[in-house]
Parts: sequence; C-alpha cells; structure tokens
Amino acid sequence: METKKYRIYYSFLNKLAAELTNFYFKKINKKFSVKNKHKGKGYDPVTSSDKAFEMFIRSKILKKFPDHQIIGEEFGQKKSKSEYSWVIDPIDGTRSYVIGNPTWSNLISLNFKGNPIMGLANFPMLNKYYLNFNDKIAYVVENKKKRRIKVNKKIPFSQIKVSGAFHGWLPFKKQMKIPKILKLMRFKCPDSLSYALLAEGRVDIVIQCANKIWDIHPIIPIVKAAGGIISTWDNRDAIHAGNVLVSNNISNHKKIIKLLKPAL
Repeated sequence: METKKYRIYYSFLNKLAAELTNFYFKKINKKFSVKNKHKGKGYDPVTSSDKAFEMFIRSKILKKFPDHQIIGEEFGQKKSKSEYSWVIDPIDGTRSYVIGNPTWSNLISLNFKGNPIMGLANFPMLNKYYLNFNDKIAYVVENKKKRRIKVNKKIPFSQIKVSGAFHGWLPFKKQMKIPKILKLMRFKCPDSLSYALLAEGRVDIVIQCANKIWDIHPIIPIVKAAGGIISTWDNRDAIHAGNVLVSNNISNHKKIIKLLKPAL
C-alpha cells in the first residue's frame, strides 16, 4: 500500500487508541452485565462493555470510512464493495475483564483484500497501545511516550522464553503428546498482551489455541512489522486463525512447529 495511505490509517488508529481509553474511563468503567454465549455448553462470556466498545469503534470507522466493510465479534459483518475491511475484537480477554485483570485490550485490524496490513492493540488499564506504521515499523506508546519495537531475533532455542496457553481448547490427550512443549511453557500468557510482549522482545515464543480472526488479524501486522514470524501450528498463514504460533526468528519457529506436530 502507498505510504500516503498508511499515514492516513495510522493517524486514524493512533487517535482512536486515545479515544478508546478515554471512552472506557468516562463511560464504561462501571457495573456491567455478563452472559455466556455457549449457554451451558462451555464458557464464552460476553459483557455489556464488549457491545458498547464495538458500537463505539464502528461509529468511528463509519464516520471516517463509510464505504469500508466491517467485521466485528459482537455485531457481525457490514458488507460493501470496498477492498478495505476492518476486523474488530472490542474486548480481547473478556474473562480477564470480568475478574478485573488489566490485560484485556481493544483489537482492531485494517485489511486490504482480506490481508491484515495495520493493527492496533490498545490496553486502557495499562495506559499503553501497540500499532504498526507500515510493514516494517511498529511502535508501543506507553504513558504517551512512543518508541519503536522489535523482536529479539538473537535469542537461540536454548534460551527462549515461551508464553503459552491452550484456554481449555486442546484436549488433555493431545497435550500429553507434546511434553517438550509443556516443559517449555514457563511464562504466563496474558491474552493478546503475550503477542505484544514478543513484538517488544520480552518474550520469544507465544503459543495459543483457538484464535478467531478478530483475535489474531490485528496482531499479525504488528508482529510482522516488529520482525516476528507468525503462522498456525501446521505452518499455514495465520490469517486463517485457529491455533497460532509466533516466534522471534525462523529457526526457533521451525523447531517449535516440529515439537507441536504430534498435537495436530
């Protein structure tokens, strides 16, 4: 995409991050209702805050880019003939949100012809957000101070810090087939923040299960711009979502893919 267009969308998302945090503290930071989408067949919570956030995000996009498509977790798809689409996870980490854990975030990606080209991961409670400027540059803005982020490519396999979680989606029998992976998973996996920490170079491997497109599309351009490697466990393009692996370099990525293979 042309640099000029990147600047337009970067400016929009950069402003939206601040607006989302302000919206939370002024409008949403109060009692909320919780429902289980699975209705007794598991647990997938949605709150009134999820819906309020998504309506707010949609209104901002529609005002600025009325012809663009929108795909949101809570309110579905707004179709159009545009090649641009926005993918929204109003609250990634709703379970964390419900119990007051501050690692939840607002995730938004801009896709062109179905491919994520720009992503925002905004963490209101942490007063920070992650955003890529183009396909080579990504930033974290914390306490209004911006700095460029990069993965730590030099960390060898023998020293990797692995953040992983299966969120109840990987059967116990399959987990038992990957004991080396289980042994490596020594660091917590705090929702989408784990991906962001990898992009900062603080974590080297992130392993997660059952991502939906709104969970991972906003993360893809941030991780790639920071120099990370991202795919599904079976080494397909991460735009397909599902079980996702993110690594600090291609060598470590290939080794983890091999170790995960018995669980496929």
